[in-house]
Amino acid sequence: MRIHSCLFALACFIASLFVTGVFAQIPPGAVASNVRVVGYSDVDGRPPFKLSIQQRDGRWYLYAGHLWHRGWTILDVTDPASPRVANFVPGPSNTWTIQMEIGEDKMITALEQIGQGWGGDAAKPNDEGVLIWSLADPVRPQRLGQYKTGGTGTHRNFYSGGRYMHLAAGMPGYSGNIYVIVDIGNPAKPVEAGRWWVPGQHLAGGEKPKRDVSLHGPPYVEGSLAYLSYGEAGLVILDIADVAHPKLVGQLGFTPPFLGFIGVHSVLPLPARKIAVVNSEAIREDCKEPLNHASLVDIADPAKPVLLSLFPLPLPPAGAPYRNFCEKGGRFGPHNQNQLQHNPFVEHSDKLVYLTYFNAGLRIVDISDARAPREVGYFLPPDPTRRYGPLPTKLVAQSEDVLVDSRGIIYLTEKNQGLWTLQYTGPR
Repeated sequence: MRIHSCLFALACFIASLFVTGVFAQIPPGAVASNVRVVGYSDVDGRPPFKLSIQQRDGRWYLYAGHLWHRGWTILDVTDPASPRVANFVPGPSNTWTIQMEIGEDKMITALEQIGQGWGGDAAKPNDEGVLIWSLADPVRPQRLGQYKTGGTGTHRNFYSGGRYMHLAAGMPGYSGNIYVIVDIGNPAKPVEAGRWWVPGQHLAGGEKPKRDVSLHGPPYVEGSLAYLSYGEAGLVILDIADVAHPKLVGQLGFTPPFLGFIGVHSVLPLPARKIAVVNSEAIREDCKEPLNHASLVDIADPAKPVLLSLFPLPLPPAGAPYRNFCEKGGRFGPHNQNQLQHNPFVEHSDKLVYLTYFNAGLRIVDISDARAPREVGYFLPPDPTRRYGPLPTKLVAQSEDVLVDSRGIIYLTEKNQGLWTLQYTGPR
């Protein structure tokens, strides 16, 4: 009788956990290798997109932009098993608010015209540019100023503190986004300090553009060098010692054979090893495009970057109902890296790459040997059950952004689901 009573009490306790949401909030059906689930949040029904993080007064705050919702969410992730929404900062209507960057005591947030087919209304006005915020109160940002492009706004930007923002900006008179440096010494009155573009982009100057040449960003700055992810133009390296006159140092194209739009999406230089992690972005669903890539590039001589290796192509787990990820539906290919290594609260590894791969989830790759990268872990979230936005056409998992904090907690976003907190358990 005592045993039955204990079992009944245990069953009641477990049931209470489901009722209170400790277990029920974690969607079932994930598949993983060397990754464990720590926690989950639907972020109050606003699935997050891009991420940044900081620690303040012993607490950890995760900042999230949104693809389908207009504004930014601040989560308290001090206990990563129970992410808690601390505040939602509303953004302008009919405007993408997908990205933010944190440097010292400031945050910059990108504003952009919503792309066609992504839920915007071209007949209604939108805001654009960059908002500059004070994070004196980490949960209640105070707006300091705004920079406007006069064009489509900015997509993914870089800011590590100090005087300059580095933008992927849609400027009037240009085809695609170009590189713009903005001085925010006085954040209430930001002013352009310099700009650079690939020859052919300056329509107003009589140039003739090439298809799919556009700065995706963020421009990643290391010392006096800026590493640009420039779509079909590939990896571009600039000398910005004189911010008013950026100079081309080196360039490495990936198209062809790889896709042109977006042929280079992200660049992460790892200066201690003199290599960079470079990847494209899958765009068309069901692999109806040329092959994507994730690569390692030798940047020991910035004037002559050299391709070293390609990451292995992710394969479905045993027993999956599809032979390859192209058959799963949605987009398949690389997207975002754990890229914010200028941030002191982000894991600074030059041996492990964390890379989202849309319907192939999160992939973790060991690059100890730059000539032979190998996959050492993965996490496949279950397919979402609710649609928040019009894409993908088939409602399957599409892992978007990844950030790893200095505690080793992995944050993974899924645009029709929510925020996963994970931990890598494999070899280092």
